[in-house]
Amino acid sequence: MESVIVAIDGPSGTGKSSTSKAVAAELGLSYLDTGAQYRAITWWMISNGIDVDDPAAIASASGKPVIESGTDPAAPTITVDGLDASGPIRTQEVTSKVSAVSAVPEVRARITELQRTIASAAAKVAKGIVVEGRDIGTTVLPGADLKIFLTASAEARAARRSGELKGKEATDLAATREALVKRDAADAGRKTSPLAKADDAVEVDTTELTLSQVIECVVALVEEKRAAK
Repeated sequence: MESVIVAIDGPSGTGKSSTSKAVAAELGLSYLDTGAQYRAITWWMISNGIDVDDPAAIASASGKPVIESGTDPAAPTITVDGLDASGPIRTQEVTSKVSAVSAVPEVRARITELQRTIASAAAKVAKGIVVEGRDIGTTVLPGADLKIFLTASAEARAARRSGELKGKEATDLAATREALVKRDAADAGRKTSPLAKADDAVEVDTTELTLSQVIECVVALVEEKRAAK
């Protein structure tokens, strides 16, 4: 069976990661979380005292960290200079600064090259790969066999990102929603590789769907594409 490259894009809270990992596992494909790479370089910048409000400083340091991504969907890994960064990159500090760092053209060029190398290798030695992010279908892998753009209402995304808040103030959910909308605007408005739906992408609105239903939908789309190759 020919390998297949699947690009799954969309804003935070649409279910990209859960869907992408599950689809890759079910179909025996590799998996790449590109957002983790941007978080990793942001964490490195913060840890090394780089002023993340200074694009020139970020650009100058962008080539220094060694970032490696494991592509096993059952246990994806991310290391920076040989250190496990899977936990540190999920802190609120990194989350609040990743948009600024990822907007720097030199950072995007560095990480995009890394992503293309990983996808190309997976296409050659494996059944293919599911790559999730925000600019995969439009910029990183415009020639992907299948492009999917996941969407969902801001309310649904905020609830998911907050872990379906229980026993917390409703304002927490409102704050999460506000943060998501703010990041959407930053990602969609950046000059280099903005968040956008590719013209030939299949849009899947996950607002009213369970995770299982989204996975089933995407698996069907991939199998259909494979059959047509």
